Amino acid sequence: MASGIYKSPDELRALVVPGRITSDALLAVRDAIRPGITTLELDSIAESVIRGAGGIPNFTLEPGYHHTLCVSINDAVVHGVPNDRVIEPGDIVSVDCGAEFQGWNGDAAFTVVVPDPSRSELVEQRQRLSDVTEESLWAGIASLATVKFVNDIGAAVEDTIDSGAAAGSPYGIIEDFTGHGIGRSMHEEPPVFNYRVRGHGARVKPGLVLAIEPMVTSGTIETHVLADDWTIVTDDGSDAAHWEHSTAVHSGGIWVLTAPDGGASRLARYGVVPVPVP
Repeated sequence: MASGIYKSPDELRALVVPGRITSDALLAVRDAIRPGITTLELDSIAESVIRGAGGIPNFTLEPGYHHTLCVSINDAVVHGVPNDRVIEPGDIVSVDCGAEFQGWNGDAAFTVVVPDPSRSELVEQRQRLSDVTEESLWAGIASLATVKFVNDIGAAVEDTIDSGAAAGSPYGIIEDFTGHGIGRSMHEEPPVFNYRVRGHGARVKPGLVLAIEPMVTSGTIETHVLADDWTIVTDDGSDAAHWEHSTAVHSGGIWVLTAPDGGASRLARYGVVPVPVP
């Protein structure tokens, strides 16, 4: 059974290790991404890191899913199933991963663009999409240090995406999928929208743990599911990027559980100093 929205100090401490394991797995995968490697090989790398640390790949606990990662390429937004697909130069690759440790969960994602000197304009466009999406994540996390309600986070995310898009070429913010609370279960209440919505949502106070995860496209926000019943792709074939971190609010401040430095390097520009979970 999932714990409540607000965790006790002991429960917050229990979330530190699964966050660190998730971070380590994603760092190992990121280091391995190169042309010629398959998404299934990346999946094996992440599984090895998680199990080697005493954790369980929590995606495998989802009914019907049998992999450690979701690897979504180019027009795939989320939930890409690892297989024998080979990473190609110029691909924009989003990797989502989670680990469970002693009944508690971590969840995070990153996007990387594989270099391709022969298609520099495409690579630049895809890198811009990834960079804007990542910055919107950090804007959302930074807002968590000051906002009073969860739904206020979406405004910070949306504003960053809108300001980062090229003039006349707005990015699409996926609405069918949102961030979420995290704890005993990987997906818990409350939802975390990546855009403005009516109402306040849950109150931001010590004990709240959120997985904030903007999913952004270079075109439409309309999507459909492929025949594998998992992979979500854009209807118009436009590129997508996905970034995510799990962040805890505690009595001393906030701490990004799935970032090696707690988010310090990226939050500095927002004037936010993360504080480790006591």
